[in-house]
Amino acid sequence: MVEDAVEAIGFGKFQWKLSVITGLAWMADAMEMMILSILAPQLHCEWRLPSWQVALLTSVVFVGMMSSSTLWGNISDQYGRKTGLKISVLWTLYYGILSGFAPIYSWILVLRGLVGFGIGGVPQSVTLYAEFLPMKARAKCILLIEVFWALGTVFEVLLAVVVMPTLGWRWLLILSALPLLLFAGLCFWLPESARYDVLSGNQEKALATLKRIATENGAPMPLGKLVISRQEDRGKMRDLFTPHFRWTTLLLWFIWFSNAFSYYGLVLLTTELFQAGDVCSISSRRQEVKAKCSLTCEYLTEEDYTDLLWTTLSEFPGVLVTLWIIDRIGRKKTMALSFLVFSFCSLLLFLCIGRNVLTVLLFIARAFISGGFQAAYVYTPEVYPTATRALGLGTCSGMARVGALITPFIAQVMLESSVYLTLVVYSGCCLLAALASCFLPIETKGRGLQESSHKEWGQEMVGRGSHSPGESQE
Repeated sequence: MVEDAVEAIGFGKFQWKLSVITGLAWMADAMEMMILSILAPQLHCEWRLPSWQVALLTSVVFVGMMSSSTLWGNISDQYGRKTGLKISVLWTLYYGILSGFAPIYSWILVLRGLVGFGIGGVPQSVTLYAEFLPMKARAKCILLIEVFWALGTVFEVLLAVVVMPTLGWRWLLILSALPLLLFAGLCFWLPESARYDVLSGNQEKALATLKRIATENGAPMPLGKLVISRQEDRGKMRDLFTPHFRWTTLLLWFIWFSNAFSYYGLVLLTTELFQAGDVCSISSRRQEVKAKCSLTCEYLTEEDYTDLLWTTLSEFPGVLVTLWIIDRIGRKKTMALSFLVFSFCSLLLFLCIGRNVLTVLLFIARAFISGGFQAAYVYTPEVYPTATRALGLGTCSGMARVGALITPFIAQVMLESSVYLTLVVYSGCCLLAALASCFLPIETKGRGLQESSHKEWGQEMVGRGSHSPGESQE
């Protein structure tokens, strides 16, 4: 089986190259997300936009992502992981650069929506990546790929510090597409997933890919014939709701929704909180400016960018903490812990704290919510079989975008009315997500990737590698 070959060949030069290329896609995705919290206050001032139009500018990107995530998952299950990823990256690159030339608000709204449509396909790089990783390295590698996400957010803030005061937001949009340009050039090196090829009946191509990996890694190719999995209909939505996966799918949808809702909410709240000083300052400031025009705006200052950079750097310790605990306590408990810590930090913001303590709390909250996101990216490809893996990840990513779509109206519009209610919404959502993580029926720690959803194939990888007694072997 492909799993046997991947385990025998092991981790080597091929996977290192794949890590960097996949990482570039993540870096680009992070930059396109991070730019929203920088672009919103800038256009609010420059184009005199009311707060609902500023929120819509952020939401339209997530509308694009939400509408396309399932589509890209379907394309990746039907026509191949590489095909889906390549098209989505080229699409995002084209509209990302074009949005830098938007003359009016309606144009930038449409173009950023089309950028969002393309970004919806970027998570499929995790599907492709995970299918080439041996079991022992899988969790660590997918988490280390998230380092590129953190690098992307940090790079975007640094780019904004340099570009915004001199060249302006248009050049920031254009230069933010650079990692996509690099990825577009390198993605032609990517092979198609051997697991996908076997499942679609292309045994010779899968064998050639495995031989190529063995050669690059300097490892011997396992002897014997490659076992062909039973042919299955790929990318069918109904397969996510079979009795075996129904509860898992519904819980995962809510977990991904909560993750994105809270993560992007915190990113948007960070700029608001830094401009005010703390939660109490926002409350008093809101009362003071009620009589003012709704178009009152404040440009981001150098101090705001510095604090934004500090909270963005929290993603690195977030990766390290998740990396340390995910193989110790399992995927489910890691997600639950991340949600609980975020919820606790959100409630602490109720206190009238100074700017320094505010920065520390936001740092911890962002470290853990990004860690929870990373754990979800490890768990989801592991829990679904090859026939529905890309679709499973795609629909989860789509639900995340629903959360991200709603969050600007909470973090930017509801904040105008009540900062305390805003924090309660985020905290409460994460408490429910922590419960949902605990109720997931399958723990994937120590379990190989399933090749097929058929019962006789469903158990084939349990027990390979280290496996602790008492773990679920669904």
